[in-house]
Amino acid sequence: MSGPSKGIEKADVQIKWDPSPSGAAAHDLDIIAATYRADDPHGAPVYLVHFDSRSPDGTITLSRDSTTGQGFGFDEIMSFEFERLAESYGRVVVGVVIQQRGGRTTFGDVAGTRVRVVEGYIELAEDDFASVAGATAATVAEFARDGSAGWAFRKDVRGFDVSGPEEFSRVMGAPPA
Repeated sequence: MSGPSKGIEKADVQIKWDPSPSGAAAHDLDIIAATYRADDPHGAPVYLVHFDSRSPDGTITLSRDSTTGQGFGFDEIMSFEFERLAESYGRVVVGVVIQQRGGRTTFGDVAGTRVRVVEGYIELAEDDFASVAGATAATVAEFARDGSAGWAFRKDVRGFDVSGPEEFSRVMGAPPA
């Protein structure tokens, strides 16, 4: 007999992509997480976590950051400690945005893109961004409090055409149309 479900306690969102061809400008993809209040899950985010930042309480951190896609394995990894996240937070949306430098770049322009969501060694979701190839940013995951069961995960790959991280952070938490 199993005990009550605690839901997802810890998870990682990982992205990777191939470096740009020699002589071309580097592609820079960034993971962004937006945390929303339990009583306003689709309102303005309480805080954002992205490159050069972390959550105020240290529960969401970017442990690997790349500006070129060069390296072994996954180029960026963001870790989430949901069991420590204050009860005032009820939803976390995670997305990936392409830095727009020197012209418009979409997921279809970046070779070898992949996102993976894992809980320990268990893969919860994987995607290659093919369904949002014309987008400059995409949500990839949603974590939400599920009553007494803790946190639940939902794969949520939706594309957005935005000019950069700031614009993406304003629209990424909107409910699906």
